[in-house]
Amino acid sequence: MFWQEDEDKSELRVSDEVVDVLFSLQCRSIAVDHAYALSQALLANASWLCEPGVAIHDIHVAGSQNGWERPEHGSDQQLQLSRRTKLCIRLPRTRVAALKAALEGQTLKVGGSTLHIREGKERVLSRESTLFARYVAGPPGLEEAQFLRWAADELDSRGIRMRKAMSGKTTPLSTPGGIIETRSLMIAGLKADESVLLQQHGLGPHREMGCGIFVAHKGIDAIHKTK
Repeated sequence: MFWQEDEDKSELRVSDEVVDVLFSLQCRSIAVDHAYALSQALLANASWLCEPGVAIHDIHVAGSQNGWERPEHGSDQQLQLSRRTKLCIRLPRTRVAALKAALEGQTLKVGGSTLHIREGKERVLSRESTLFARYVAGPPGLEEAQFLRWAADELDSRGIRMRKAMSGKTTPLSTPGGIIETRSLMIAGLKADESVLLQQHGLGPHREMGCGIFVAHKGIDAIHKTK
């Protein structure tokens, strides 16, 4: 855990030039480890999704629902999708129209699954002070403390101060070129402008595979008090 006490909590006016677009889906199930297959299917329809400033969220479902338990991570395990499950892509607002034109109404093959993409709707980024990324691909071979220091240094170079942070589980993402090792990361105590800046730019490589993408999360103060 990385921890520094809060200082000034004043909020600044921040831009909304980057947004999330959430597409409704029709798909019964998809492999838990689907990041590479999803990115390749989407890039086949819109090759510009690999450009800087664009990020493809992984397709996420709750840990358990209606008696179903989320399986262990792996390409041989399946996530059961509901009607509320969305495909989310983060990109500059100026590219939203092009994204909808490229994806709405398309049917993609993602591994062994068939994914029908329906209407997309915009959602502005959060100004919450606590953000969470399920997968961050830092330099290989780092221990937890080294990973947190790397993250703090990377954010500092962008004018974002990492005051409180917690690293979580490691998750391997499969690609034809080998495994990408990732860690989850929660960052708290962000100012509003820092929060949006971090969501706009992310952290680390492989944004097209869902890595380094931050979303709003409940705080870590309660977790810290139990340590």
